[in-house]
Amino acid sequence: MAEITPVPSATVTLVRDTDAGIEVLMMQRNLKSVFVPGMYVFPGGAIDPADSAPELTELSSGLDDAGASSALGVASAGLAYWAAAIRESFEEAGLLIAYDETGALVALDEPQLVERFCRHRDALNQGTRGLLEILRAERLRLAVDQLVYFSHWITPVSAPRRYDTRFFVAVAPPAQTPLHDDHETISHVWVRPRDALDRHGKDEFKMRFPTARTLEEFAAYSSADALMRAMRAKRNIPAILPHISRKGARLLPGEPGYAETVTPKARGQWKI
Repeated sequence: MAEITPVPSATVTLVRDTDAGIEVLMMQRNLKSVFVPGMYVFPGGAIDPADSAPELTELSSGLDDAGASSALGVASAGLAYWAAAIRESFEEAGLLIAYDETGALVALDEPQLVERFCRHRDALNQGTRGLLEILRAERLRLAVDQLVYFSHWITPVSAPRRYDTRFFVAVAPPAQTPLHDDHETISHVWVRPRDALDRHGKDEFKMRFPTARTLEEFAAYSSADALMRAMRAKRNIPAILPHISRKGARLLPGEPGYAETVTPKARGQWKI
């Protein structure tokens, strides 16, 4: 059977500080979803052609396409991953990581603004308005420099649906309130990484393997600033292609048995 080509995708983990430590925003997927129903995930999804539009690149602040492509190790259109992460954050969680005309992060803390941006979001989800149109109408710029690229996961070769996903992290805009879309996602929660992992271990908080590994990494940090600084310091981020062994175990690069179970084609294609 032919291998399924993974779909280029982006996801963003939104974090905030609390007296008890950092929390991450988790969205619960619709129980009727074809892909990972009922699981808790970070906002994210496939790259759309519009995410790489030159006009959208021009409305991005703090990073150009050459710099983004270099960070990802791709020839071009790297900035589309940042744009997709911001778009998915707005579509799924209602949080728009963008700058207003003054250079400040967008504040959605007044009823009339909340209502107007809810209409924008509904139109974006329905496909009747694009992100570029919203930015132009509201005179905004994508705050791509607020997102930090820190991880790269590729779905196992044997999976029926495969994604080649770049992971980003950002501090949630302070003057915005998350709201699940009630379509792809049916609820949301702010949760400390360690608490989410503990509940996951009790089978009370279902997550995919890369999500849990991300939270394991984040649990080591006591503040959003410390986390962001650590993620910004990362260089030469490798692609992680788990493989499912015959016994159902997930094997990662470097673990015993990994080299014997991953096909030569996969090793050559992703250079893991």
